[in-house]
Amino acid sequence: MPSTITPPDIDRPRRPDFIEGDNGSGRKPPTDKRTGGNGDNDGDGWSNRPQGKRGPRERLLRARTGLFFALFGDLMFFIALVSVFFVTKASGHFDAYNRYINEWLPTAIPSILWLNTAVLLLSSVSAEVARRAMFHEIDVMDEWFGFGRPTSKRAGIWLWVTLLLGAMFLAGQWVAWGQLSTHHAFLRANPSSHFFYIITISHAVHLFLGIAALIAALVTLKHSRVMATRQVLVDGTVWYWHAMGVLWIFLFALLEYGQ
Repeated sequence: MPSTITPPDIDRPRRPDFIEGDNGSGRKPPTDKRTGGNGDNDGDGWSNRPQGKRGPRERLLRARTGLFFALFGDLMFFIALVSVFFVTKASGHFDAYNRYINEWLPTAIPSILWLNTAVLLLSSVSAEVARRAMFHEIDVMDEWFGFGRPTSKRAGIWLWVTLLLGAMFLAGQWVAWGQLSTHHAFLRANPSSHFFYIITISHAVHLFLGIAALIAALVTLKHSRVMATRQVLVDGTVWYWHAMGVLWIFLFALLEYGQ
């Protein structure tokens, strides 16, 4: 009597450790309620797990929330700085002859700041391309199935471009400070130049932190084996970079037209 060979039980494939959605938002893809779709309707779905263990999407949301509160603190700092800027600009004193004296002398903005602004805007574009590359679903699936690291390679190229442009921006700011010093517009020369240095240096420090984050993201892309970790770090770094770009636009307009 011939023996019957039964096929071994086939385990359900484990959910990939990545955040789906090729628009970069980390949102869930459309769900097919008949089959369970993304797994949230069955017993193994992310939504059925306890908070803190709901997978990559929760990690992304928590990282973005933490970044939001950190940026909110930075925003309060710059709002306070700008408030003091306007108060100082409008302040003055009476001399011995009862004449009202305002020591505010507008500082001529170096023309290189326009070029620096364009460079920073381009860096924001390249950073966004890198972020979206990390969430391109087809490439992410290829990477999950072991067909190389297409998302990391593509995002890494654009992150290197962003890093280069960011370094160019900081170098341009250094040139601008040198141009002011040649015209004897030093930190303590007058209230206007004082605020120019304080504002631009404060922003440069924050952008330098962004460059450090870019370097960390590049290292993670090369060495981390966890797809979700790479996605979360690149996503947070790029959103921070965007925030610094938007902040600089406001600060540059203030220095150019607010004096």
